[in-house]
Amino acid sequence: MIDFAYLYDKHIDNLFAFGSRFTTDREMVKDCIHDVFVKLFAKGEALNAVENLESYLYISLRNRINDEFRRNLHLCDNEINDLCMRPLVEAEEYHAEKMERQMALTSSIERYFNKLSPRQRQIINLYYLEQRKYDDICQIMGINYQSVRNLMHRSISRLRKYAAQMQPAV
Repeated sequence: MIDFAYLYDKHIDNLFAFGSRFTTDREMVKDCIHDVFVKLFAKGEALNAVENLESYLYISLRNRINDEFRRNLHLCDNEINDLCMRPLVEAEEYHAEKMERQMALTSSIERYFNKLSPRQRQIINLYYLEQRKYDDICQIMGINYQSVRNLMHRSISRLRKYAAQMQPAV
């Protein structure tokens, strides 16, 4: 069962910012967000098949805003204010810059990660990527709970140290 109040509170600000990239009409963005959540609520149990609910929300909002633009174009062609719609080029440039920053960050993290010992890489993989609990990691690595905690602490400390050394002087 989905907690709609929690889901709404968690994502409303980011959804609003996302919707605002397509139009400056704040009320339309709010209405579209509410429409998405009403549709989400109406679907209820069918949403259990959705693997990534956050992506589903963003895609649904984008589609809902596009539907609203199409409806407005069809109903009142002469009333549409072209200044209301932000250029797509601006959004594409933003996404390209964001992707470049993300790729640079990923590259840096990989470099730092590769400097760790094999056991440190293993524990980081198990905990953060595979999302295993410390008890599971104890069994997988064949070490006791406190050793897992200590190894995790040393691994994170070393990553922080590498990151601090690699930061450009400001």
